[in-house]
Amino acid sequence: MRIYLFTSLLILTTLHLSAQQKPNVIFILADDMGYGDLGCYGQQLIETPNIDKLAANGIRFTQFYAGTSVCAPSRASLMTGLHTGHTPIRGNYEIKPEGQLPLPDATYTMPELFKAAGYKTGAFGKWGMGFPGSEGDPVKQGVDQFYGYNCQRQSHNFFPDHLWDNEKRVELSNTLSRQTQYAPELIQKQAMAFMKANQSNPFFMYLAYTLPHAALQLPENDQAFEYYKKKFKEQPKVVKDTWDGIDYQPQPYPHSAYAAMVSKLDKYVGEVVKQLKALGLEKQTLIIFTSDNGPHTEGGNEPDFFNSNGGFKGTKRQLTEGGIREPMIACWPGKIKPAVSDHIGAFWDFMPSFAAAIGKPLPVKTDGISILPLLLNKGTQKQHDFLYWEFHEQGGRQAVRAGKWKAIREKVKQDANAPIFLYDLIADPKERNNLAAKHPDVVKKMAAIIQREHVENKDFPLISNKI
Repeated sequence: MRIYLFTSLLILTTLHLSAQQKPNVIFILADDMGYGDLGCYGQQLIETPNIDKLAANGIRFTQFYAGTSVCAPSRASLMTGLHTGHTPIRGNYEIKPEGQLPLPDATYTMPELFKAAGYKTGAFGKWGMGFPGSEGDPVKQGVDQFYGYNCQRQSHNFFPDHLWDNEKRVELSNTLSRQTQYAPELIQKQAMAFMKANQSNPFFMYLAYTLPHAALQLPENDQAFEYYKKKFKEQPKVVKDTWDGIDYQPQPYPHSAYAAMVSKLDKYVGEVVKQLKALGLEKQTLIIFTSDNGPHTEGGNEPDFFNSNGGFKGTKRQLTEGGIREPMIACWPGKIKPAVSDHIGAFWDFMPSFAAAIGKPLPVKTDGISILPLLLNKGTQKQHDFLYWEFHEQGGRQAVRAGKWKAIREKVKQDANAPIFLYDLIADPKERNNLAAKHPDVVKKMAAIIQREHVENKDFPLISNKI
């Protein structure tokens, strides 16, 4: 009996240790944050000490890209490990009264990968990949606990009348004239509770913060907001006295508000790291920080004031570098050594990277390459032959990066064979000089990639017969 009890205890202890050896993964996704919005990426006006510290303790990537240049398809790329020529969601397609085009039920997602490996999975913030009750609802895509906005359109108001707790609609007391419950605060509290509740289990937490997306809204008397008003000596702009709830709420102090929203996001990141330390989980947790696309110009925001795109050309909705090159930080104390990397990667690399990190083979093919060898400084890091993007608004755009070359094709809905603009990103990172006429062989290669990588999908409502 003693031998039996000892053996049973040993087995249980081994299983517990094995579970604990699996790294927790926290994926933090900012909303419409530009490459240059963080101090560690050169920001001079906005203070981001917590994220800067995360970068100082981990790897800061300088050539990492989002899924595309707008919310839903970029997030679909992240969740599926597929570029936007292959994802089932390739645009911001709205469903009324609430939600967007759903991920198909057969889609294999990042939360499903972790759940299959025995993880508890949580998603907090903005979803935008399936209306409530649809097959794309987060709770039907591998998420054990969801709290936040199901609909990305409704997340444009930071004082909404409701949020979602899994499949339960949570009514809030906010009205257009009485803004008392700030959604990011409510979401942060739920995320912190999830971490504490699952401290003894391996967990995956997707923190899809809505900051600093428009509208430029903050709680009354917010400390960061008041701080930046004084710092910038910003004079209020004339805006409408009342807001009818349509479009973005006007903001008389747009510079101060945007900076305060970035700083509030930084504060939340600091709280996450602090809680990891308090729970004794810091050294067994991989944290990723990035953004879904380039900086926005909505709601009165002026990204040029902050150099939000880091000096690159373009903003959100464009496939130039300013629209898709993003800050990307990976931190895992004791595993990742501090460094700066110019490795060229994209959102579709996260799925195979996480699969490798948790020892769970992927049952589906992705467009990604695991960057775990680079993160852990072990083995040889594979490189992409190319990266590919699509954008389905404003006439349609396609882009390819292959080594130093970047190709962009505009207005493809009208002309699938529209001229290709070609840039040498090493010599010309701001994409000022079109070299297409000088390098027809490279243009031909890029055109072939574009033609091959756009694959029609029956689950995707086509915007044209050719793109």
